[in-house]
Amino acid sequence: MKAKLRSALASLTLIAGLGIAPALMPAPAFAVDNMSATDAPDLTSVRAKLKARDYASALAELRDLAEDVQQADVYNLLGFALRKTGDFKTSLTYYTKALELQPDHKAAREYLGELYVETGNIEKAREQLAALARLCPGGCEEREDLQKAISAKSASK
Repeated sequence: MKAKLRSALASLTLIAGLGIAPALMPAPAFAVDNMSATDAPDLTSVRAKLKARDYASALAELRDLAEDVQQADVYNLLGFALRKTGDFKTSLTYYTKALELQPDHKAAREYLGELYVETGNIEKAREQLAALARLCPGGCEEREDLQKAISAKSASK
């Protein structure tokens, strides 16, 4: 531990000696390409298809998008459309991918929780509710919707 600390201090000393501010050093490269808001795909037509419950058309468009980009919103909506068609196993895969890319994705947490409610795994649904409680302690629509789904399922037993 002390050796690592000495190494880190030596690096900072070297950087300071070169006149390079640590804040100006290049950020490390990550395996996942974080897209800027301007690079995010336009999901307006997909959302309209989902709202109209045209899941087949939404899935076709989303699959095309998923070939071009790795983006949490795309994977989340793929999971949603697949869940609505009853393909729970593949839906789980896409929610998981969305959360791997963006662990704080509230909609993916809500929809994954709803998947667990629909498949009878209330304990896992409550885990997603707890994650949403951490993400939005003051409350948010996703947290409220998942709480309603869990409560409705519990009341129907």
